[in-house]
Amino acid sequence: MEKQLIKVHPKDNVAVALKNISKGTQIDFEKQSIEVVSDVKAKHKIALTPLEINDKIIMYGVLVGSASKPIGKGEVITTENVKHQSEKVFGKTEQFTWTPPEASRWKDETFMGYHRKDGQVGTRNVWLFFPLVFCENRNIEVLKEVFEKELLNQHVSEQQLLLRSLLNKSDQSSSSVVAQPVPVFDNVEVQFITHQGGCGGIRQDSESLARLLAGYVNNPNVAGATVLSLGCQNLQIRIFKDALTAVAPENTKPVLIYEQQQMGTVDNMLNTIITDSFEAIKKANEIKRSPASISKLRIGLECGGSDGFSGISANPTLGHVSDIMAAVGGSAILSEFPELCGVEQELVNRCVEEKDGKRFLELMKAYEKSVVDAGSGFDMNPSPGNIKDGLITDAMKSAGAAKKGGTSPVSEVLDYTEYVTKPGLTLLCTPGNDVESTTAMAGSGANIILFTTGLGTPTGNPITPVIKVSSNTELAEKMPDIIDFETGAIIRGEKTIEQTADQLMEYILEVASGKPTKAMELNQSDFIPWKRGVSL
Repeated sequence: MEKQLIKVHPKDNVAVALKNISKGTQIDFEKQSIEVVSDVKAKHKIALTPLEINDKIIMYGVLVGSASKPIGKGEVITTENVKHQSEKVFGKTEQFTWTPPEASRWKDETFMGYHRKDGQVGTRNVWLFFPLVFCENRNIEVLKEVFEKELLNQHVSEQQLLLRSLLNKSDQSSSSVVAQPVPVFDNVEVQFITHQGGCGGIRQDSESLARLLAGYVNNPNVAGATVLSLGCQNLQIRIFKDALTAVAPENTKPVLIYEQQQMGTVDNMLNTIITDSFEAIKKANEIKRSPASISKLRIGLECGGSDGFSGISANPTLGHVSDIMAAVGGSAILSEFPELCGVEQELVNRCVEEKDGKRFLELMKAYEKSVVDAGSGFDMNPSPGNIKDGLITDAMKSAGAAKKGGTSPVSEVLDYTEYVTKPGLTLLCTPGNDVESTTAMAGSGANIILFTTGLGTPTGNPITPVIKVSSNTELAEKMPDIIDFETGAIIRGEKTIEQTADQLMEYILEVASGKPTKAMELNQSDFIPWKRGVSL
């Protein structure tokens, strides 16, 4: 008989519905008979025991909420009968030991990457254009149009042909087949960033943006950069150069910087930029891929548009990949601090250095205080889509999201814009917002990002390949243009987490060696800096 429920951890007092279950259904589960007392949608949870008001809700073996009303055995868990609750954490409570997974298969694996002089290895070779201030966004857009049209030999898009047919009142089917663009250069890409920062806010935000942009230049996926400045903004060229020196004291990458208020007309500035940048891009194209150890991978771990299966299939798969990377000397980055609420104790106990455990708690508490001061709280984190698909409380969402970090020791804890320097698992303070978090991980050195989703999201990044991993097969079939890899076989019981992680590792190596992700094919290049301050 097809399995209808799953209990994630032996301590749990709720189970997850693997399919829609009708009211009155009798289920034999763990040597007891459970009558489902209300209709339950797939991905939602039912109580395995009767619960009184304030009784704890346990899932993934941790506290994820408490009953706000009496809940009967077999009754569905909802926002109407459960409220957010998580354990208080004050410090390390036990010594941590770890048994690495069997990773001999991966120890000597390589990928074809771009070797940089500082020892980092890129999975892409990008020449990056960006402004220091939003005033230069228009000039960046002009440069983007010029370079993309000429360097990619862009043809008319499918959407342009559609509009043309509508304007001409012709049959869309008569449109000619859209040819794929053929790049002029085969070893370098051009990418463009715009943003709304650099001036108008507190100086700390401009300094933070400088560090983020410096991290992008230092990322191994970047060959060099063209930087535009207006001249009078908060984020002065000097501040950016200081940030770049701090993260890359021996930087040898070419960085071309132009200040509009020193260059006269827009045409004069743009003509100079195009001439200089083209010569630099030609040189960057001379860099070739060559074999690199898998230990040179620095993998960002992200989730967005999560559903009730994310913490059971996709996120644990990333967790096993993270453990494999730790075992072979590679790196993984777990971010989204609001989505670590409720699992702090486990993460503190996993910190190799006691100072990192203390710093993690300090960053979490400071972040939560800033949210409360703004009139909100971490309990407001689950989105309407999360709740609709079974993630009822922030702690429940967090417990599943944290599975991306596996079980390995935490080697370092970093604040936003700090750069990863150690192998193993790093905790990086970022928002839970998908794009702000992926933006931050690329700025901290991630050369691959794994992004799990149960509902679907198109997010990509200008410099780092984003591999979209779906928690269920239905999503992969519905949105094949944005999903790279799916883990639905775990839900069906057809594959183990370990088997799925091995398959994902193979896919990661293909992408690291040049296979484009779906987000890259769609030219999805999202970049949103985290603005922590106010506008002045």
